[in-house]
Amino acid sequence: MPLTGTYLRTLDDKRRIAVPKRLRDDFGEQDLKELFVAPGTDHSLVIYSATGFEALASKLAGKSSQQNYLRLFYSSAERADVDSQGRIRIPDRLADHAQLTRDAYLLGVQDHLELWDKATWDTFSSKLASEFDQLAQAAFQQMSSPQN
Repeated sequence: MPLTGTYLRTLDDKRRIAVPKRLRDDFGEQDLKELFVAPGTDHSLVIYSATGFEALASKLAGKSSQQNYLRLFYSSAERADVDSQGRIRIPDRLADHAQLTRDAYLLGVQDHLELWDKATWDTFSSKLASEFDQLAQAAFQQMSSPQN
């Protein structure tokens, strides 16, 4: 099941964030006990299930031309335990990377989640909203090209 939706969440004082049950279930893993949190682009974080993180690692394997990215990405990625209330703790250095404040959005993005500071996402999404049709056209053209 593709992960979808936008969820406004609040980070507590320990930088924990509740992952909605619907999203935890949509990862499609029985008894989800851990997630992997890593730096994303545009001051966001990416969150994968263990299976999703392994699939990403397989895609990235052998990308020697991207060695510096791989070093930075994997050295920053961390395993986060899902507690009994469905929360994960965002490590300080990753929270700093995403410039997280108290209010944040969890976004479902196909095979992973993205975590954005609310103000950062609001600015980012409002800038791109007017380009949605162009972005959609480019995505659909890429999907229908013969090499895909």
